[in-house]
Amino acid sequence: MEIIHTISELRSRLKVESLIVFVPTMGSLHAGHIDLMRVARERAGVGGCVIVSIFVNRLQFGPKEDFGKYPRTLSDDCDKCRAARVDVVFAPDESEMYPEPQTYLVEPSEIQHILEGAVRSGHYRGVATVVLKLFNMVQPQVAVFGKKDYQQCRVLDNMARQLNLPVEMLLAETVRADDGLALSSRNGYLSPNERTEAPQLSAALSAIKSALRKGERNFVALESHAQRTLMARGWLPDYIVIRRQSDLLPPSISDRALVVLAAARLGATRLIDNLEVSI
Repeated sequence: MEIIHTISELRSRLKVESLIVFVPTMGSLHAGHIDLMRVARERAGVGGCVIVSIFVNRLQFGPKEDFGKYPRTLSDDCDKCRAARVDVVFAPDESEMYPEPQTYLVEPSEIQHILEGAVRSGHYRGVATVVLKLFNMVQPQVAVFGKKDYQQCRVLDNMARQLNLPVEMLLAETVRADDGLALSSRNGYLSPNERTEAPQLSAALSAIKSALRKGERNFVALESHAQRTLMARGWLPDYIVIRRQSDLLPPSISDRALVVLAAARLGATRLIDNLEVSI
């Protein structure tokens, strides 16, 4: 496995590759990221090149968010990539990614302002901008993203389609701990007691999914009940909603491809999760 830090070296290394499968990350890798690499390795096959980027992107953090505290564990991350049979790790520093102020930005559609976007203003602008820059640097044929960040997947999938990017967007299923908690770098911020409580978020989503499959169509009532249940346990929900998978807008009774999305604070840690529902 090669570790590359500059764009010029990266382009020189990748120009001989006929199939590049790309996994963008911010590092602090866990089993969810490793599963994305597994998906990438399978898609690349024997002759393809799997590349993982590790870059903590300042543009997607708000002024009160944890950019400075976000864990930087490059050596350990590279060991995990090597074990996952990654071919190239691209780990640029900030001056390589942003050699001058980034005044040209990708402005996503209105989807950027709802749900996560309503809570984290400018977040998806920063995500879309850095991913487009990385696509231009890596020039992959395939990019792999995890469905845990469901709204991010919709934003980036729309970007790739509307900007006619020659990239196949491969969306991988959320990886969960045995108790149902969606794996996330931020799980490391949880205290032992909070970690025991954390699976209640996925349990609330599972209860909504079960009710929808049984024919319940009072979406607002299901959302409200889940919020009250979590609040009674000490959570502070930002939202628990049922939306259409296609555009994350509120569904009608006739919609069949739905997704339940949630974001809630447990102590000082903000967790997100989602479950797709086909009814």
